[in-house]
Amino acid sequence: MNLTNIHNVYFIGIGGIGMSAIARYFCVNGKNVAGYDKTPSPITKDLEAIGVSIHFEDAFKNIPISFLNKEATLVVYTPAIPEHHSELNYFFKNNFRVLKRAEILGKITESTFCLAVAGTHGKTTTSSILGHIMQPSKATAFLGGIAENYNSNLILGEDKISVVEADEFDRSFLQLSPNIACITSMDADHLDIYGVHEALLESFKEFANKVTDTLIVAKGIPLEGLTYAVNEDADYKAFNLKITNGTYFFDVKTPTSEIKNIEFNLPGKHNIMNALAALAMADVKGVSLEDIKNRLATFKGVQRRFSYKIKNEDLILIDDYAHHPTEIRAVEHSVREMYPNENVLVVFQPHLFSRTKDFIDDFAEALSKFNEVVLLDIYPARELPVKGVNSAWLLEKITTKNKILTTKESLVSKVLKSSAKIIVMLGAGDIGLLVNDVKSALENK
Repeated sequence: MNLTNIHNVYFIGIGGIGMSAIARYFCVNGKNVAGYDKTPSPITKDLEAIGVSIHFEDAFKNIPISFLNKEATLVVYTPAIPEHHSELNYFFKNNFRVLKRAEILGKITESTFCLAVAGTHGKTTTSSILGHIMQPSKATAFLGGIAENYNSNLILGEDKISVVEADEFDRSFLQLSPNIACITSMDADHLDIYGVHEALLESFKEFANKVTDTLIVAKGIPLEGLTYAVNEDADYKAFNLKITNGTYFFDVKTPTSEIKNIEFNLPGKHNIMNALAALAMADVKGVSLEDIKNRLATFKGVQRRFSYKIKNEDLILIDDYAHHPTEIRAVEHSVREMYPNENVLVVFQPHLFSRTKDFIDDFAEALSKFNEVVLLDIYPARELPVKGVNSAWLLEKITTKNKILTTKESLVSKVLKSSAKIIVMLGAGDIGLLVNDVKSALENK
């Protein structure tokens, strides 16, 4: 399929973080773009502001007439869309060109030099750091979050180099054509898709085999490639870590050189690993270490990745996308590192019934490390309820004494009752939409 012959691109699920980046890419490259999503959001508003037509009712009548031209239209959908979706079924039945999001991203990477970031954790932060580092090379980066430096999930450059997240969900990353890739982690996740951890590991091996030039892996991952680690021997090693006024400074040894006193402003050693992975990929591509150092110092982070919403002497409110036990532990570790003597309240919204069921004990163990726990109901996303799997079950297993289950409507009042100085809101569902309500209430308290 030649993308230059496509005039219209219609997105089903256009408000998704990955979908919207591709929609924005096509829009700024002169295509007519329209789409459907379930509900309006800041992302859909931003797309509408650049001329994208979006509607929020699944109905054939809402599809713009020009997009019914089969020869000129490409349809892109996300796997999160249910099979009974009437618009999607219309396009399938009438033999339109219909591709999953991963397939169209794969088409884009076929014609570019592709740097792909894979792993069950750290993909969005690592790819955002890498996209920022690669700007002197004018790479185009498709991100799974909003990069603070660009206020966008698309860093628009030229069409010779692409930076992409290689998403293991639905085996999407097997559609890509990676030249240089890294794998940050291969923890068990998405077992609703894979069934068992071994099947997930096999999928990562298959992805690794697709890499044409250089594979880079976190030390300990059982795949052949250049390795990276913090305070351990590896091809890329970060060491001499220091924290000054909330900023990390560290040195890095590469296979051929060494660079000192790198400045990086994201908290947590897991983010040093993310920065190190991005540094290694850029170094392999030929970006100078001095340029990489300068870009790392100016990286501002990703929205909903340890994002400070309130930060003063009396109160800290942090918003983070963490939705897997490993990610929750990383956030808790970062908070304790930055604020070792403070009480910490966590508000957590579990994401998916299957993930909650698969990792119930790990979730309980990770959440029990906080001083206070407030749980919301499970965010179902693409799933139907599973009997017996609910937040009350998770609450029972949490050992923290100060723990409650509440509704979204009652959340603000419950948070206001706490005397904790540090409040952390975690989850991949719609908890992100509640953060500003909590912030406003705390500021008015």
